[in-house]
Amino acid sequence: MGEARAKQLADRIQVLVAELLERRVKDPRLGFVTITDAKLTGDLSEASVFYTVYGGEQERASTAAALESARGLIRSEVSKALGLRRAPSMAFYLDAIPETAGQIEELLAKARQADAEVAKAAAGAKPAGDADPYKHREDDDSDDE
Repeated sequence: MGEARAKQLADRIQVLVAELLERRVKDPRLGFVTITDAKLTGDLSEASVFYTVYGGEQERASTAAALESARGLIRSEVSKALGLRRAPSMAFYLDAIPETAGQIEELLAKARQADAEVAKAAAGAKPAGDADPYKHREDDDSDDE
């Protein structure tokens, strides 16, 4: 199978898993989950599904347990919907995008603050030495005479 076909099926798996979690999986442990991405191997044997969960560590743990228990149902439904002879194995991974984005925002805020401090310090600063420290061609001619 080609890479393009695997990518196309991975996109479809992402949509199917999201719909299944919304409509078919009725596990009370399942939190407010969003399917962010799906990856499929080139031979279509393994699917990796990435998700985020709104809430704290307890919600993440309970959602991971709910996804693990519903993995068989999701796998069979995805296989039926895609019309594949062999259903790909499913693995669910917590996506670290929100945490990473938060860290990046903190770093950007620190950088903005440092830039503002530098701009404030540079506002009243004057260059050290002469106003124009470079030699000019006219100066060179007068030195030769």
